[in-house]
Amino acid sequence: MNEHFEQIAGEFGCLPRQVRATVDLLDAGATVPFIARYRKERTGSLDEVAITSIRDRLRQLRQLNERRETILASLAERELMTSELQDFIDKAQSMTELEDLYRPYRPKRRTRAMIARERGLGPLADQLFKQNTTFDPSVAAAAFVDSAKGVADTDAALAGARDILAEAVNESPEARANVRKLFEKHGMLRASVIKGQEVEGAAYRDYFDWQEPISKVPAHRIHAMFRAEREGVIRLVVRPEEEPAIERLSRRFVRGRSRAADQVAQAVEDSYKRLMAPSIENEIRAKLTETADREAVRIFADNLQHLLLAPPLGQKRVLAIDPGYRTGCKVVCLDAQGRLLDHTVVHVVGSEREIARAGQAIADLAQTYEIEAIAIGNGTAGRETEALVRSLDITKEISVMVVSESGASVYSASGIARQELPDYDITVRGAVSIGRRLMDPLAELVKIDPKSIGVGQYQHDVDQGLLKQSLDDVVEHCVNVVGVEVNTASVPLLSYVSGLGPKLAANIVAHRDENGPFRKRSQLKKVPRVGPKAYEQAAGFLRIHDGDDPLDAGAVHPESYGIVRQMAIDLDCTVEELMKQPDHREGIDLERYVTDTVGLPTLADILEELAKPGRDPRESFDAFAFADGVTKITDLSPGMKLPGIVTNVVNFGAFVDIGVHQDGLVHISQLADRFVEHPSAVVKVGQHVTVTVLEVDVDRCRVSLSMKKQPGCQPR
Repeated sequence: MNEHFEQIAGEFGCLPRQVRATVDLLDAGATVPFIARYRKERTGSLDEVAITSIRDRLRQLRQLNERRETILASLAERELMTSELQDFIDKAQSMTELEDLYRPYRPKRRTRAMIARERGLGPLADQLFKQNTTFDPSVAAAAFVDSAKGVADTDAALAGARDILAEAVNESPEARANVRKLFEKHGMLRASVIKGQEVEGAAYRDYFDWQEPISKVPAHRIHAMFRAEREGVIRLVVRPEEEPAIERLSRRFVRGRSRAADQVAQAVEDSYKRLMAPSIENEIRAKLTETADREAVRIFADNLQHLLLAPPLGQKRVLAIDPGYRTGCKVVCLDAQGRLLDHTVVHVVGSEREIARAGQAIADLAQTYEIEAIAIGNGTAGRETEALVRSLDITKEISVMVVSESGASVYSASGIARQELPDYDITVRGAVSIGRRLMDPLAELVKIDPKSIGVGQYQHDVDQGLLKQSLDDVVEHCVNVVGVEVNTASVPLLSYVSGLGPKLAANIVAHRDENGPFRKRSQLKKVPRVGPKAYEQAAGFLRIHDGDDPLDAGAVHPESYGIVRQMAIDLDCTVEELMKQPDHREGIDLERYVTDTVGLPTLADILEELAKPGRDPRESFDAFAFADGVTKITDLSPGMKLPGIVTNVVNFGAFVDIGVHQDGLVHISQLADRFVEHPSAVVKVGQHVTVTVLEVDVDRCRVSLSMKKQPGCQPR
């Protein structure tokens, strides 16, 4: 394990002791947020990104070790182990290198080479491989002709011998490594349409005749082409030119010019075409897929983080509307804590009288429940609903906001929604979700499978285990960096708090319902199954406002309360005064409070937290409105400048909602008046932007947008 510490430290540019400390904490059950926030002295202040990277790399190396042990056991059991082979296996640094070494010894189905050996052609293959200039293959092969063994003539004998040689070439670790480098450096990804799929596969027509170096192909094109191949639209080949590959192998295995060398050359060519090329192509495809998956997951995670950390409106009384044509608009009224007060249905399309009744109903509800903000879903009939609401007199005092509906329908049909709103149907639940999402996006979105939120790219094509781990990490990070009010949080929100999980979260809520609000953090220890470890991991991220101890409202961990109280005693003031009066804090000499376990990094965090206890790190809320009179794609024309909200960031650009039920694309070349390496350097999900319409394709429902000062010009 020690070599892992050295190796990981070298890869990530940190010290082995930092890696060792991080691994020890992880192995002891500590979470990434807890380690990053409360164990800085142990890790040398590694952040969450570094800790997560160490965790994931360690997992890879442990899997490599497990595979190494499995291979060694298999070889030993079959008495195939040699000291030289063990040395090679012990030194293998990657799964690919390990599998190359094991390939000749791996149990496999009967191959042509196996059959040839069974027919006694091994010695002939050995003679051929020596490539003596005086050796006559035909004469030698005659001695191996045996119809009883299935060797009908000399040609059959030589063919079998070549099969043995071809397999040996394919199983040479050095040869495979050499050819693999050729694939990686000079391989091409070539796509062509399968005859008859031109119409049905029109969505992939960009790839009907396409080729690109595999070293340069971006993640989104890899996923697009592999999906088109799976759907039977295109034929895909991932290889370098054939001749240079065979030439590389020939230089390694073919010696001089002779009839025996000609036989070896034929075996080499057959080995490449029949065995090695398909095998390494599969490896390269797997590697391309892994690279593309990691990039897609990274983008998804980045988008999700921005979405979860979107500015909250806060605890306001909200009227929320889930728009609709045929079934009408579902209207709900929520109190400042998000509890449902009332609900109804109105129709915003139809006769003038019906529309007037809808407006009056909304106005009456807003007055009755003293509504402070109105949230309108951005789905079907959303712009018509917004226009009606904005025409009402009430909007002079009440803010009106359009809210993304992505995932609301998933929530409304979920078990969580049934538990929270058991007496209401899915239409009411969906409207409630829209309203709560405005009040606190994080608290509401954690109830929905992140894959249903709509900020990913090819999320159904990527490695689902990798995706889940990454998205879980993001949600856990966001929940813990913001902190959770333990007396109002839902079970799904509490589930992501460091050290808890669904079971303990449910126990906390049940205890709260039965015994009333928690007055101090230490009462969490009375919750069933919340033991010392869970309490240690979770306490610092749970908030209790207006409780018995002011420190419970912030991020100071209970293990450090004694330090804060000693600071107050030394300054002859109360903890409350220490928190409220900057003059007191300015007089603190942190060096006085350093201990064996608490150093300056933690003390600096404590001092910062005392200045702004429980501060929400999210940005302040900024109201947004779409352009008036632009509600459908036919209202657009090139040159229009419009406000929009970024809904998704992908490798090739950003999608922006401009209020016409069809997000427009700002291609990466149109994001700025400078070169942009990746869209995430310029925009993020939820960002308010101003765009210019470049092109409108009504038939294909496509809108091209620009964020440049001079739209259409390419950056230099």
